Amino acid sequence: MTFSIVGRCAETGQLGIAISSSSIAVGARCPWVRAGVGAVATQNVTLPALGPQILDLLESHKLEPQQALQQALGRNGWSQYRQVTVIDDQGRTALFSGQQALGTHNALAGEQCVAAGNLLAGTEVIDAMVRAFEGTPGMLAERLLAAMHAAMRAGGEAGPVHSAALMVVDDLTWPVVDLRVDWAEEDPIGQLNDLWQAYRPQMQDYLARALDPTAAPSYGVPGNE
Repeated sequence: MTFSIVGRCAETGQLGIAISSSSIAVGARCPWVRAGVGAVATQNVTLPALGPQILDLLESHKLEPQQALQQALGRNGWSQYRQVTVIDDQGRTALFSGQQALGTHNALAGEQCVAAGNLLAGTEVIDAMVRAFEGTPGMLAERLLAAMHAAMRAGGEAGPVHSAALMVVDDLTWPVVDLRVDWAEEDPIGQLNDLWQAYRPQMQDYLARALDPTAAPSYGVPGNE
């Protein structure tokens, strides 16, 4: 049903997540990222509330990821149906797969990342994601996408995936990358990669417009050349 990776860039401190699912609009309920705090993927039989709850526990209560994860699971019940991964702003990680996780499932922590999935073609899908993230240089968004492509090469889900999402936060209160493919008959990860390739050269321009409109470049559209 879903596979994902949460990760941190040790050089920039950016935090992010990439995720794909056979369900529609996975980006609407499963990925949660907060600048200077952490990233959470909540999946399988998804409870979206776990994302902000875990981030609140990391931020306000200064808990380590495993403590925050266990507290949030304990508050809400039905933990046997949940699959959750966490990384904090120091690169510490936590992971959980309940006894009712669907089909073939796996979760694995790596260097500055955690990957997890359910209804997989095989457990090796998650291993491939971690290796790809660790072995890919460059921007965090590209490392996360590399992990998703590696997952597909390793077999991906047992069935087709139809949605995908990519989120990255830096030192601002809003995401610097927030891209989604809510439904695609084929290759949502490829479409997500195309969105990233289109957005990447414009990303700094949008940040400039937000932070200092007087110094921002034009939009290049009629009336604002």
